[in-house]
Amino acid sequence: MTPFATKNMRKIDQTALEAAQLPVSGDHQQITLRADMRVTRETLFVAGAALLIGACATTSIASTPPQSTTTTTTVAATTTVAATTTTTTLAPTTTTTVAPTTTTEAPATTIPVDPLAVSVLDPPIVAVGRGSGAETARAQWRLLELGFWVEPADGNYGLTTQQAVMAFQKYYGLETDGKIGDATAAALTAVTQRPQGRSDAGTLVEIDKGKQLLFFIVDGRAQWILNTSTGSGKHYIEPDKNSPGQFQEGDAITRSGLHDVYRERPDGWWEGDLGEIYRPKYFSGGQAVHGSNNVPDYPASHGCVRVSVPAMDWIWATGIMPLKLPVWVHDGAPAA
Repeated sequence: MTPFATKNMRKIDQTALEAAQLPVSGDHQQITLRADMRVTRETLFVAGAALLIGACATTSIASTPPQSTTTTTTVAATTTVAATTTTTTLAPTTTTTVAPTTTTEAPATTIPVDPLAVSVLDPPIVAVGRGSGAETARAQWRLLELGFWVEPADGNYGLTTQQAVMAFQKYYGLETDGKIGDATAAALTAVTQRPQGRSDAGTLVEIDKGKQLLFFIVDGRAQWILNTSTGSGKHYIEPDKNSPGQFQEGDAITRSGLHDVYRERPDGWWEGDLGEIYRPKYFSGGQAVHGSNNVPDYPASHGCVRVSVPAMDWIWATGIMPLKLPVWVHDGAPAA
């Protein structure tokens, strides 16, 4: 290779044909390269080789008219890729319904409560005799808790307290002196059950001649208890209070059996054939439950059932003994 060729190749390689025209030899025509042609390293190499061939050729190229060389660059057709639409179908959601959890607990074991039970008192009832005060009020409330009627429970040892204490003593077989002595105070303290009559069903008045007590039974349970005095059992001959010159004779017996309230006198005192009676409720002939100023701890009447005057007012005020209410009179002996 000639120094000329080498020189020209270096020149082409270094300048990359920056000029618009490249001289081949002194009088030769110029080879025109299109300005917009993109020349690569390989194209320059081919052009350099052509120049070398021309320089080394023995045949003169002066008489050969130059040919116009046009390089056509073919651009590959553009391929348009259609956008791919991907449709994702989700599986339907499955809803699982879980049955509610039912927890069944074993029923609690309930110990039946004894409706007649009462608690032992602490501190104990004080033996107040017939004195009044705070300790008497405690005793009165205890009597009410047990069902022995007192009015009022104000700490004053009055008639109704004395009658309630007597009723309590009769029921428990204590000395019936109407006072809260040592034995009565101890019993009031220690009792654990409300008293009951003989009746275990129904609503009625129960008169126990053996104990000399009157029970108001409500749904088979003794709700209230009153001191009472029934017929003495004695034979009597006495003047008729309503028929001057005449006499009443008979046996002072309160008739046993099942009766009912069939007549009553609501207002005050009434003059009976054998004496005054207060607001009577009749249950058998001329025998009635009525108020009296004398209700001892023993049977003393001609056959009626005596209670205190305040107790009779309470009976009327509460309506606890209406007309047609059954009245059961018995002698206290156990049923056969």
